[in-house]
Amino acid sequence: MPDENKSLPTDFVWGVATSAYQIEGATGEDGRGVSIWDTFCRTPGKVAEAATGDVACDHYHRWREDLDLIAALGVGGYRFSVSWPRILPEGRGRVEQRGLDFYDRLVDGLLEREVLPFATLYHWDLPQRLEDAGGWTSRATVDAFVEYADAVTERLGDRVSAYATLNEPWCSAYLGYTSGEHAPGLRSRRKGLQASHHLLLAHGKALPVMRGNAPSARHGVVLNLNPAYPASDDERDRQAAVRYDGFFNRWFLDPIFLGRYPADAWQGYEEDVPLVRDGDLAAIAAPLDFLGVNYYSRTVLRDRDGEWPAAAAVAPQGPVTDMGWEVFPRGLTDLLCRLDDDYPVPDLYVTENGAAYADMAEDGRVHDANRIGYLAGHMAAIRAAVDRGVPVRGYFAWSLLDNFEWAHGYDKRFGLVHVDYETQIRTLKASADWYASSIAANGVLSTSR
Repeated sequence: MPDENKSLPTDFVWGVATSAYQIEGATGEDGRGVSIWDTFCRTPGKVAEAATGDVACDHYHRWREDLDLIAALGVGGYRFSVSWPRILPEGRGRVEQRGLDFYDRLVDGLLEREVLPFATLYHWDLPQRLEDAGGWTSRATVDAFVEYADAVTERLGDRVSAYATLNEPWCSAYLGYTSGEHAPGLRSRRKGLQASHHLLLAHGKALPVMRGNAPSARHGVVLNLNPAYPASDDERDRQAAVRYDGFFNRWFLDPIFLGRYPADAWQGYEEDVPLVRDGDLAAIAAPLDFLGVNYYSRTVLRDRDGEWPAAAAVAPQGPVTDMGWEVFPRGLTDLLCRLDDDYPVPDLYVTENGAAYADMAEDGRVHDANRIGYLAGHMAAIRAAVDRGVPVRGYFAWSLLDNFEWAHGYDKRFGLVHVDYETQIRTLKASADWYASSIAANGVLSTSR
């Protein structure tokens, strides 16, 4: 068990996280345009039970209530995302002021409650008009993103403490354009790799514009990273884990921090590698103030024949969440230490970490002991990394609310707060109370609390 009351640095930021499409709803209000997720949800067979984000948690109308919940938890930071189609309904060109007004009010509401705003500009809701013109496979989307980033940061400015350009570009590129599991649902390795390059290029090109509009804010990017472990001591499995690391982690880390794509991955992808123009890699490697790390689990690999990375994941070796993801807190310590050892990383924030479980409700209470154990283990893993000198500056639990969980619809619940989707009643779970107590103690409390 984690050591009770073992405190973290006094300036450590405790937070919670959400994303626009997963909670806001109001998809047809105040001039918002259509996003690729609006379209994907209406494509038969793509989302569980044909669920959509049309209402979600109705946060667009209930944001004051939700900010009060955030304040009641005692968190110091709230990570939210801005909906691109709310700001530029066609993806670029005309700016919808009513969309900016909403985020203006949200940021002011956070500051009034003494909660630091952490804004993410892109959390997967690309305007459909841009996708119709090629989406992230088109270089024109890079320029559109810079235009969008300019509009948001010019309006919100330094009132936002930290801006992240992208959330999890691996998901946007691979799940969206290669495996087809997420919007826009394409299935092409070549398109996925070109999309990944344009996402990274959009990040790099937007940063100078964002810094000009908000010079006192911190600017960075959020990556989902998945530590790779070999299934055995066999050298073939060790090399499979290295290849998978190149596919999942280094393909994004190396351009951002080293100004190049990993050589083994570039060679492995052969004719599917993206078109990279002169100056692209220098732009992608623009300096960062922070790196956001989203961590949920690890992957254990064995060697196999087939297309690069020629690695197969083995079945989880320990307890799993409702997503089927292994609960493995040590992986977070290993990951944070690896980042500090291998890359010139700036400050690190764990910007997402959490678990989906089928919560038990009794006597008006939601009992989620499994989630408390998950959070405690991973918070202790951060403490271990901090003790080794890794510059971890904050932790954001995923998620504040049960919400729309992408292709899983409303079947998976990650929230500290239970949402009844029919009534929109919010109920604090036992994990919310435990997390609030840990924040008050600035450390990892016993899971018996």
